[in-house]
Amino acid sequence: MTVEKHLNGLTDTLAGLRAQASRVSRWGVLLARVLSDGGKVLAAGNGGSAAEAQHLTAELVGRYRHDRAPFSALALCADTSSVTAIANDYGYDQVFARQVTAHARPGDLVILLSTSGSSPNLLEAAHAGRLAGATVWAMTGPVPNPLATLADETLALPGDPCHVQEAQLVVVHALCEAFEAALPSASRRAS
Repeated sequence: MTVEKHLNGLTDTLAGLRAQASRVSRWGVLLARVLSDGGKVLAAGNGGSAAEAQHLTAELVGRYRHDRAPFSALALCADTSSVTAIANDYGYDQVFARQVTAHARPGDLVILLSTSGSSPNLLEAAHAGRLAGATVWAMTGPVPNPLATLADETLALPGDPCHVQEAQLVVVHALCEAFEAALPSASRRAS
């Protein structure tokens, strides 16, 4: 019964994602435009959401399905020396904001992943992204939440944090599908 209950919860969260498929498709087109024009992605999250942020940037720098040009994408949670130095010197709330301030430029994308939408370090990163002139996208759990309020756009999913986090992996892959499909043919090469 426990496994079935978990899977039923995930099914409900994925139904919420299916209802937002057009947003993921649109984000893929915008992502292709930003990266093809020389912009970059800065992604961050905490815990499992940090892993998903790294997963997203790995797919963009490496590849998802097709051999293609690499694109500029940084997982801010992966630079342990910066994270620990900033946390030590400025406090944990600033670990992503300081990096966003250093790296983000107008036209870049800051993508923040959170199941709660209330992590202070991600809220500070959203503020920093807006100040830098970057576009801020949030992937969160249920709304309302503070991160959704700060972001330019939010993909909010219903459900328990574990189901939201599981569905965020689906979002990462679906976003990469839409991104690669939207790339100009000069950036794509069949694998």
